Amino acid sequence: MPTLNDVYRKFGETSEAAQLLETELGTILLEVRARDTGLFVAPNPGKAREILDQINSSTLGQLLRQVSGVDENLDQAVDLLTRALAERNRLSHSFFRQHNLRRNSEAGCTLMLEDLESIHDTLLLAYKLVMRVSGVDLDTMIVKGDLPTQHLDLD
Repeated sequence: MPTLNDVYRKFGETSEAAQLLETELGTILLEVRARDTGLFVAPNPGKAREILDQINSSTLGQLLRQVSGVDENLDQAVDLLTRALAERNRLSHSFFRQHNLRRNSEAGCTLMLEDLESIHDTLLLAYKLVMRVSGVDLDTMIVKGDLPTQHLDLD
């Protein structure tokens, strides 16, 4: 019997998938901009911070537009990435409004969980594709039990 707490848990998992997608697109963009501005040859911490701040202030939609043309695999996946953006926006901006009073019943929670599962699947598929573009095959890492477990200080 699904509960509202189950819905909240799945909402959190789905939101995490959206953040992971956004972060990886930002990482790809950071690598491209660092290479294009010569930061790998002549480090410039100020310029690097400027690039990173610009990327971090970008929305998922802006990041998708900015990585356009960076990699043909991303360009070929435009339909999936566009669908992931739409689902992420729906999750963040209207999911609970769309489902409204369903939250108050077991049957409603079931529908909400099914919707969240669908959104999560789309976001995770897009994330795995973007990770493959970066040279990381998450499915293989999961099967091997080779996922990192240490905290990375990103600031």
